[in-house]
Amino acid sequence: MADEKWQKLNIINDRDLGLSALLCEVSSRIVIVCHGFTGSKEGGGRALDMGEQLSRFGLSTLLFDFSGCGESEGSFEDISLTGQVNDLGCVVNWCQNNGFKEIILTGRSFGGSTALAYSANDQSIKALCTWAAVARPEKLFKSFINHNIEPPADDLVAIEGEGETIYLKTGFFSDLENHDLIKCASGISPRRFLIIHGSNDQSVPVEDAHLLYQAAGRPKQLAIIEGADHRFTDKIAEVWNIFFDWLKGPEIS
Repeated sequence: MADEKWQKLNIINDRDLGLSALLCEVSSRIVIVCHGFTGSKEGGGRALDMGEQLSRFGLSTLLFDFSGCGESEGSFEDISLTGQVNDLGCVVNWCQNNGFKEIILTGRSFGGSTALAYSANDQSIKALCTWAAVARPEKLFKSFINHNIEPPADDLVAIEGEGETIYLKTGFFSDLENHDLIKCASGISPRRFLIIHGSNDQSVPVEDAHLLYQAAGRPKQLAIIEGADHRFTDKIAEVWNIFFDWLKGPEIS
C-alpha cells in the first residue's frame, strides 16, 4: 500500500471513466509507468519501490491503472490497445496541465506496447523505455486463444496466459490489426529509446525486442537480461540499474 509519499488521484479518461493513480511528486520531471496485461499500478509493490528510488534522482513518478484494471472504472472485457493508448493520453494531458514539463514513459509487456504506440504519435514525450514489450500483439494474443473453452457469451474469446483463463471481447483482436508497433518503433527517434527484455521470456519472445531495436532509429539501446523471465523474477535489481543509468543520460538530464 502506498504511504504518505504517494498522493492518490482520480484521472477521468475520454469515456468518463475514472483512472485510479498514485503520484510521487518531487520535481517537474516525471516518469509515467504503464502496467502489464492483467496487472495493476502497484506492480505487487515493485512499482512503488521503483518510484521511491526515482524520487532520489529528482524524478517524480505517476502510476495508474488502465480502465478495467486494478482500481480504475470499467470492465476488463472491454480493454483494447486503442483504449489503453487513449487512457495514457489522458494521463499525459493531466501531467501537462499540472505543471510537469518533462515526461518520460515506461511500461512492461502490453503496457510497454501501449507506451510505444502512444509515444510514436506524441512528440512531447521526452524518452521511452519498454520492458518485455509485445512487438507483434496480434500474432501473440491469437496464439493464446483456447478453442476448447466455451466462453460465456458469443462476443467473448477465452485466452490462456500464465496459469489463468481470461475472457476478452472479439473486438480486442480486431483492434490489434490497427496497430503496427514495429513501425511505431521507427517513430521514436530522435528521442531516446531503451528496450529491456529477458532472454528466458516464455510469454513474449525475446525476438520481439530485437525487432523493435532493428526498426528504431538512434539514439537507442537494447538490454537483454540473461536468464530473466517475463516478470524479471529475481532480476529486478539488474533491470532497475540499467533503467536508472539510462535515465541519467545526457539527452534526458
